[in-house]
Amino acid sequence: MAGPWETLGQVLLSLLVLLGDLAWFLLRVSPVLAWLAWALWGIDWRKTWPVLARGGWVPLVLLVVLIALVWSQLLPQQGPAAPNFWWRLGAVSLLAAATLFCGWLQGVFGWTPAEVELEPPDAPAGHEHGHP
Repeated sequence: MAGPWETLGQVLLSLLVLLGDLAWFLLRVSPVLAWLAWALWGIDWRKTWPVLARGGWVPLVLLVVLIALVWSQLLPQQGPAAPNFWWRLGAVSLLAAATLFCGWLQGVFGWTPAEVELEPPDAPAGHEHGHP
């Protein structure tokens, strides 16, 4: 029969294994989580939806197919049960659909990001730079 210290050691070892597996999982999904966070809080979907509606969806679909094609050629896997192009197209399409879902969620909850001006403000009228 195992003593209480051995049982405690086994519990702590199991907890460390669980924490290691959780850290590995979070490390693997962190790029997807970062992408979805950007899609939810970084993209101004009020401006994006009209662009997609006017035909911007066509390059988006072509980009999804291109990403799946490149992914299938960069990491080809052998065997009858290996993920092929169609499986990878489904995975990339799922990520694109989740991105669009984040845009829908942003509109429902009104989580529009703050407007960031990249252009410098216009100089006041009548003020010339570099002249005495």
